[in-house]
Amino acid sequence: MWNRKFGRTADHRKAMMRNLATSVILYGRVETTEAKAKDMRSVVDELITLGKKGDLAARRQAAAYIRDVVADEKTQQTVLQKLFDEVAPKYKDRNGGYTRVVKTGFRHGDSAPMAFIELV
Repeated sequence: MWNRKFGRTADHRKAMMRNLATSVILYGRVETTEAKAKDMRSVVDELITLGKKGDLAARRQAAAYIRDVVADEKTQQTVLQKLFDEVAPKYKDRNGGYTRVVKTGFRHGDSAPMAFIELV
């Protein structure tokens, strides 16, 4: 699924991608390294496609990947509910390309190229 290993074990890499995907859906925009952002595009696009399907099987597939985090304290809405109820319906007329990667410069310390990954 991913092109890069990021110097991590497979379990650590999967956990990192799950956390980043959950954050992108929760906040709409996340700053990370450019390589991670580029690999995250396909993951988030796939989750939004599942959200557009909207059936029970798609909801269970997305639930198996997304972290179970409460997105809104008042309504107790989870990130999964936000994906299916708010995020995916925005893209019902769009055929892919739900995310954008914007380069932002270099990180202080190790000069790693940084980028935002955001929902279009």
